[in-house]
Amino acid sequence: MIKHNYLNNVPLDRALELFINELKEAGVTHKTELVASTDSHGRVSAKAVYAKTSSPHYNAAAMDGIALDASKTYGASPTSPLKLSKDDFFVVDTGDKMPLSTDCVIMAEDLIRNDDEDSFTIITAAVPWQHVRQIGEDICAGDMLMPSFTKITPALAGALLAGGVLELEVIKNPLVGIIPTGDEIVSPRENPKAGEIVEFNSVILSGMLEEWGAKAKTYPIIPDRLDLIEKAIKDAAEECDFVLMIAGSSAGREDYTAKALENTGKLLLHGLAIKPGKPAVLGRLDSVPFVGVPGYPVSAILVMEMLVKEALSLLNKEKYEKAPKLKALAGHKISSSLKNREFLRATVSFAGAEPVALPLSSGAGVITSMTKASAIIDIDQNKEGFEAGEDMELRLLRPLESLKNTLVVTGSHDPLIDEIFDIFRIEGAGFDLSSSHTGSMGGITAVKAGHAHTGGVHLLDTQTGEYNLSYVKKYFPKGGVVLIEGVTRTQGIMTAAGNPKRIKTFVDIASLSYVNRQRGSGTRILCDYLAQKAGLETDKIYGYGREEYTHTGVAALIAAGSADAGLGIYSAAKLYNLDFIPVAEEYYDFICLEENLEDEKMQAFLAVLKSDLFRQRLESLGGYGLKNPGSIKAVF
Repeated sequence: MIKHNYLNNVPLDRALELFINELKEAGVTHKTELVASTDSHGRVSAKAVYAKTSSPHYNAAAMDGIALDASKTYGASPTSPLKLSKDDFFVVDTGDKMPLSTDCVIMAEDLIRNDDEDSFTIITAAVPWQHVRQIGEDICAGDMLMPSFTKITPALAGALLAGGVLELEVIKNPLVGIIPTGDEIVSPRENPKAGEIVEFNSVILSGMLEEWGAKAKTYPIIPDRLDLIEKAIKDAAEECDFVLMIAGSSAGREDYTAKALENTGKLLLHGLAIKPGKPAVLGRLDSVPFVGVPGYPVSAILVMEMLVKEALSLLNKEKYEKAPKLKALAGHKISSSLKNREFLRATVSFAGAEPVALPLSSGAGVITSMTKASAIIDIDQNKEGFEAGEDMELRLLRPLESLKNTLVVTGSHDPLIDEIFDIFRIEGAGFDLSSSHTGSMGGITAVKAGHAHTGGVHLLDTQTGEYNLSYVKKYFPKGGVVLIEGVTRTQGIMTAAGNPKRIKTFVDIASLSYVNRQRGSGTRILCDYLAQKAGLETDKIYGYGREEYTHTGVAALIAAGSADAGLGIYSAAKLYNLDFIPVAEEYYDFICLEENLEDEKMQAFLAVLKSDLFRQRLESLGGYGLKNPGSIKAVF
């Protein structure tokens, strides 16, 4: 008879810390493999994934109707109906490629068919690019689709394919061996005899493991013999990445797990200061983690949730947190019709005193709104929506603690924000990052309202030539805000490779097809300033009102030949192999409320800005200057 007393009675948190540290020191880590994007749902990305193609990759009709040159519709009104001949338009269905020389779609519902059946009458003029899904509307080639160690949802799997990514490197699902033990244990059967205990714990454990992204292999039941248990442990460790042994771990008669582990590997501890779950055994066999799980099912489940799940994350890079419902404030007025119950995709910000829900794009073609969403707003059919600041209940798509540990960044677009997110994941900062592209003025508004922790800004004071300082002073007259040094960037005119339009200065855009950034963005303010300085009449520049929300969005349209030129940063031009004519050097900085500066998420953000890895990433992107990123530039 062997009787093995408890070696320890360790508090749970301490036991978990000891176990994780032991496994890390032993080199326990994840493995990777290539999988097809079509088979990637539920897997975890091993590194950042970037789009290879834009989506859509051609200008596409967004409605059934007719495609034509918008200029042919000018003058149409209810009092002056305009007849369109069959030579004026092309009939298109949703998703069709826009014919050459067309730049808009008129919906079928807005057409009045004439008696001749070959022509239509309209009573409203069209505007360029209405009802057209432009190249890169959803995804631009080169955009980061997901950072490292991201669990792939169905929406993300779709985004991969939409972005031309057919295969990717993912974390290999760890194989976990489950060894049931005990003379009294029998396989599931009808009418077991007295004294026989049906073995069903392995079914519970394997189901939990599969939910956590692991593969389970259940071995035959091992009788209570030390030599057989030792052999079973050795055999399982040779073919599995993790080993679980069920039962045989209490302090009573014929409980061999701890002794067997001691003889075959390293016994770290035996006994936890918890009830149920006290008899657990923790250790390893070389670099294979080992847990002796108690035989009582409730104890087994608790040990799995509290210990195994966390240890398994070293192998599958999963995060395991519950996602309850949450009450939050509407970030702004949210409208809804009384026709349908509506579900809006949203992000949740904990930057202010109370959580705030910020709806994302509701466009049916915008798959990235699902990949970025952290919650769903459920609007009842009989409710017209929510007023700004009104309480609402959210259905979370991510765990609550994860949202609280999310740094919310908004304001001006720059690819460096995605790189910061990826560095967060690689460095194990323990925080997520949620970003949106609202333009520099949008960043100021969001930070001031407490809807974001920080915002990227590059706002030119056309009177002084300074960047950002005067705007911060103006919009924060009472102070309480900090300006954080970011980077310098080169802004310039992006155009097709070889510069076929022979652009030399900003004045040359007057005769070209242009694509602009949205109003309120720093790039748009610079563009308007340069146009005014050059004496250009912007209302006469074709496409000046055509707006994109990112630099890569502008670059994608130019690269596809949908526009001749647009203002943007050098890194976007480089990404698309475009010619680049520099026009300005600017300061891209960050603002943050002084009260949020000491937030650990902001401190982690500043640490990334100061890191060598961040510098390396931006040197690779090109077009940036780094002096003292992450330092305090001014306090107001």
